[in-house]
Amino acid sequence: MQIKVLGPGCKKCHETETLVRETVAETGSDATVEYVTDFAEIAKHGVFTTPAVVIDGRVVSAGKVPSKSDVRGWLGK
Repeated sequence: MQIKVLGPGCKKCHETETLVRETVAETGSDATVEYVTDFAEIAKHGVFTTPAVVIDGRVVSAGKVPSKSDVRGWLGK
């Protein structure tokens, strides 16, 4: 599973990245997490509000910091 956290580097974007990485570690998931700040790459996903989370090419969250339970659900844990 590939997870991308999309954002320009704002506080909420960093919070989202940290939360996703922590949840992946806590659940023992083998997902990889990438933080993307490139606006062209963000736009390719059709995202206009950040932070956003993309899992295996599908946008699952945009414009808010997700909860840990949200992330666990996306991971199937």
